[in-house]
Amino acid sequence: MSVIQSIRDKGAWIIFGIIALALIAFILQDGVRRGGSSTDNTTLGKVNGEKIERLAFEEKLTMQERMYGPQGAQREQLIGSLWNQEVERIVLQQEYDKLGLQITGKELTEILFGENSPLKQEFTDPKTGVFRANDAKQAFAQIKKSKNAEQVNMINAVYITPTIEQGLRMKYQGLLQQSAYVPKWLIEKQQADNNAVASISYTMVPFSSISDSTVKATDEEISDYVSKHANEFKKEEETRTIAYVAFNAAPSSTDSLTTLNQIKSLKAEFASTTDAKSFLGKVGSDVSFYDSYFSKSKLQQVNKDSLTALSVGSLYGPYLDASNYVIAKMVGVKQWPDSVTVRHILIGTQDPRSGQAIRSDSTGQKLADSIATAIKSGADFGALCAKYSDDQGSKDKGGVYEYFPQGKMVLAFNDFAFDKPVGTKSVVKTEFGYHYIEILGQKNFAPAYKIAYLSKPIVASNETVSGANTAAAQFASNSKNKKTFDEAALKLNKQASIGSDIKANDNQIIGLGASRQMVRWAFDKGLGDISEPTEVGDKYVVAIIVAINKSGLMGVGEARPLCENLVRNAKKAKIIIDTKIKGNTLETIASSTGSSVQKADSVSFSSPFIPSIGSEPKVIGAAFNKALQAKASDPIVGTSGVFAVRVESNGAKPSTSDVATIKQGLIQSARMAAYRGLDALKKSATIKDNRSKFY
Repeated sequence: MSVIQSIRDKGAWIIFGIIALALIAFILQDGVRRGGSSTDNTTLGKVNGEKIERLAFEEKLTMQERMYGPQGAQREQLIGSLWNQEVERIVLQQEYDKLGLQITGKELTEILFGENSPLKQEFTDPKTGVFRANDAKQAFAQIKKSKNAEQVNMINAVYITPTIEQGLRMKYQGLLQQSAYVPKWLIEKQQADNNAVASISYTMVPFSSISDSTVKATDEEISDYVSKHANEFKKEEETRTIAYVAFNAAPSSTDSLTTLNQIKSLKAEFASTTDAKSFLGKVGSDVSFYDSYFSKSKLQQVNKDSLTALSVGSLYGPYLDASNYVIAKMVGVKQWPDSVTVRHILIGTQDPRSGQAIRSDSTGQKLADSIATAIKSGADFGALCAKYSDDQGSKDKGGVYEYFPQGKMVLAFNDFAFDKPVGTKSVVKTEFGYHYIEILGQKNFAPAYKIAYLSKPIVASNETVSGANTAAAQFASNSKNKKTFDEAALKLNKQASIGSDIKANDNQIIGLGASRQMVRWAFDKGLGDISEPTEVGDKYVVAIIVAINKSGLMGVGEARPLCENLVRNAKKAKIIIDTKIKGNTLETIASSTGSSVQKADSVSFSSPFIPSIGSEPKVIGAAFNKALQAKASDPIVGTSGVFAVRVESNGAKPSTSDVATIKQGLIQSARMAAYRGLDALKKSATIKDNRSKFY
């Protein structure tokens, strides 16, 4: 499909979204005036003082939903990714402006129509794989002359702006990468470090030799540790912690049996009907009836071996397929090819994307019939296709679609192509217009099956849902504070779950799943507040806010799980040093601690590991301390215990890399760091994020 057509199709949805958003903004603005509130309903956030306006953000969000929604992207995910894109765009643009970086018109042309063009998908010849740059240039020239602002805006949004932004980013990263420099002394030091080896003797007392239960880390000690290691315990965002109790509203065994009995009651009528489509339309089915055929390899159903073994008119089931009970009926079997080649000319009556009328049905039929008559009389198919076909995906290929699989085309087109023999030509009507079709080739014939599925979902009954809701409401009414919350849970033999590290813009709570409503509640309320029953998936949840963790330095409660073991090990180290380690030689120290002297040969300065022990950077550092040659070190508090070390020898292994290789590696590392520059820019930026007020 051409760029112009793509923009026409997408544009209708964009305009619709803009109008809807404008109405919403008007209503909100009116509500603010009447309510007397000073809340800013137009600014989603600020980055270094530059605003991210809500309406502009919604326009971009609508476009992304249009583009990525069909691929399964959720709105909540797109909001987060788009916000990050906007923050990155602003902080980078501010850097571009400082440096005077620009993309000139000539550079833009070279990118758009060059080897790495973003237009390749639309303008690559499918037969040769060659990018048709001239066709792309002509299309853009035509758009420049267009007075259709919608087309121009779409071209800017989809192609021009992203291309400029990508070009600027590449220039910026190029500047950073080319600034990488490694001095000679650093290369020489790196080479020496890579080659340095040592042999040591050591003895150790592991922290595990002292039981954790005998050494406690107090709140004061945790707080002191956090203060001394402030950079490791800083939080950029405020978080909340909740405790919650869930009441199951999923379908019960009784609900499952009800669905099973319901589908069984329809089985006899399903078996006797001669019109499966009408029957399923009357009784309802979760699986819509596909009134055509599929080969066994294309079937996406469980038990397909059993299904394809059915004789025409017979049934299989009921059987369980995920959360549905299903009865399958074999409607028909045919010998069909698995793929077909056709050529066609489409006389469109309706645009497939916008749904807008192209021409009247009668006009379309007359034109298609005239084309069929002309071809029968010897007219050139390719010339007529190029002149009249409304299928932009095939008209420049003579209307040919080569060996497409079953089910790819709309039903009437598909059935004609697969059911008729090679050489058949006819006009076929579909929902998009009239097609003059000629079948050019078919291959790999095998049985194809038409199967009807009577499918009923297992759903929770009103009694099940009401019971869970009532139980949750009663629990909430009995819970006035944390103590009564825990007591009420205990009476019901329920264990309260914890949702921690919840941020204002989160869409999920770990353990609870998608629960944006609960996240918003947690940030609207205060410490100790208890929620009303909230529906989350197939359960009702009652929660209590048990912690409000402000941004900045972590409190003791948050930090304890992260550093308690480190604080405890530091206390254990002191006990070991004060009470167990005696003597000034490695042998006397080993004797006093009940341990043995061990050896580690070929310890590498560039790798902080001791065989059978693990990572011990302090011990490795001591191994290259010449002052410890033939002498026992003072106690070294390591990662896994307290060590004493004696250096037996230091040396260098033969070099495995030359100076040029080391230099290249250091420069490459420095250049790779340029890609992390964006994170540094974002961390240093002043960002005000108001998303949680709107979403």
